[in-house]
Amino acid sequence: MIDSTPLFVSVSIVLYRNDPAQVNAVLRSLHCSPIAVAVTVVDNSPEDVLRPVVEAAGAEYLFNGRNVGFGAAHNIAIRRYVGRSAYHLILNPDVTFGPETIPALCGFMQENPGVGLAMPRILYPDGSEQRLCKLLPTPFDLFLRRFVGRMGRRLLAQRMAGYLLEGVDLSAPRFIPNLSGCFMFVRMEALQRVGLFDERFFLYMEDVDLCRRIGEQWETVFYPYASIVHEYGNASYRNVHHLKLHMASAWRYFNKWGWLRDKKRDALNARVGGGA
Repeated sequence: MIDSTPLFVSVSIVLYRNDPAQVNAVLRSLHCSPIAVAVTVVDNSPEDVLRPVVEAAGAEYLFNGRNVGFGAAHNIAIRRYVGRSAYHLILNPDVTFGPETIPALCGFMQENPGVGLAMPRILYPDGSEQRLCKLLPTPFDLFLRRFVGRMGRRLLAQRMAGYLLEGVDLSAPRFIPNLSGCFMFVRMEALQRVGLFDERFFLYMEDVDLCRRIGEQWETVFYPYASIVHEYGNASYRNVHHLKLHMASAWRYFNKWGWLRDKKRDALNARVGGGA
């Protein structure tokens, strides 16, 4: 039976054969928050070896016994909190943060009811910046970033810089149409209105799809006054299987939103001073 107690912040984390120390670290970050959070961990691993780590941290553990996909697994957890929590955090297991992060985001969202999704500054473990704010992609943007060699990227550097918003001032909160799925702090009302993750995306592009759907009705905002640390595996650049998954998701994404013409994409991108 699902608890119906009202919550302020709920959290979902999806696992797949993760390092137990990594899982413990992200759960410690949540435990240190002065704002109480309800955490559901959904495990897509073939065996439930991570159960003791999760349950020792006081989080709910749901074992699928098979890999149902990133978005589908998050949806299992999110549905448990619909109508109960004001905000929901979609969180990667390779993320850590301090006790100030969640309160800062809660305060920002409460003061700005038009914001449906917020993402903080994202840092590498060495403290350097991960610029994960982007425009919504065209097929060419994804092809250029993934397949064009170093010479091609130099020749098309201006195009790539525009897609990655390298010339955009991110020192203050601002609308960004494409925010990373590693840490998505979402107003639950927005999820109820636009829907959860599209489960046709097994892995990759599901965060882009959700962000743009929220961005069509709410503000999707980069919030630089809070930060997290993200290990950032970037598996599709190192693993052929992940590359195939990324390509399959990109195909589904552009079939859904348009390959050549996408007026909604262009309108959202134009709000940050650039179009693709």
